[in-house]
Amino acid sequence: MSKWVFLRGLMRETRHWGKFPDLFRSIVPEADITLLDLPGNGSLHTLRSPVRVEEMTDSCRRQLLSQNIAPPYHLLALSLGGMVATDWAMRYPDEITGCVLLNTSLRPVNPFYRRLRPRNYPALLALGLSSLLNHNVERQESLLLRLTSNQCGQQADVLADWISYQRDHPVTYQNALRQLCAAIRYRAPEQVPKPPLLFLAGSADRLIDPRCSQQLAHQWNASLATHAAAGHDITLDAGHWVAAQVRDWLANSANQRRNFIPGLFH
Repeated sequence: MSKWVFLRGLMRETRHWGKFPDLFRSIVPEADITLLDLPGNGSLHTLRSPVRVEEMTDSCRRQLLSQNIAPPYHLLALSLGGMVATDWAMRYPDEITGCVLLNTSLRPVNPFYRRLRPRNYPALLALGLSSLLNHNVERQESLLLRLTSNQCGQQADVLADWISYQRDHPVTYQNALRQLCAAIRYRAPEQVPKPPLLFLAGSADRLIDPRCSQQLAHQWNASLATHAAAGHDITLDAGHWVAAQVRDWLANSANQRRNFIPGLFH
């Protein structure tokens, strides 16, 4: 069995993975999955969200150690979670076997207008003001689903679940801002992270330009695959495809290790 840690993004919690963990286990049967919340979200919603990605990383490491789940780990991380995974792989490379980064972006490699598409600014500003004034959960989650999924019209059950999650574990307006601040502040490391990387992106992501993943993969000489129809929440729109890409990436990595002859290249 290989240990996998799944990390969600801004204002999302472990339950937002939906059916994907079970789907992933069916396609990558050796995966032993742990789902973690970032401070301020989900089971940790009463905590204050850090304004630095590095503090989020340290929280995740403490959570795993408190559960006696020792490294090394594979990380599968979406959006803001991908920044945490990148920081983790950079600062603690011996703890990470590999990273799968889903629809993530990092400054300064990716310009701000690709990290958050400008056409979304008015809707997100209106959402923020609404949340601050009357916290309309239904409107908030409906907008987030429309922004992140290209199958929102067929996702009535998903929307109902997301509304219930926010009511159970409300993410405060202040914590949402703190998480956004952490995402804006975090910078890509100057050196390439040592663990193997796989970038997966939705070409139809309406929130973040998929060229962000393409630029990062090119700069770091990492593996990349894109799904033509998936949106930002790529495991919701194309979960089977994501798991199959990971399975194939793992198999290719294993084959490369078996075919490597020490001393042949210098």
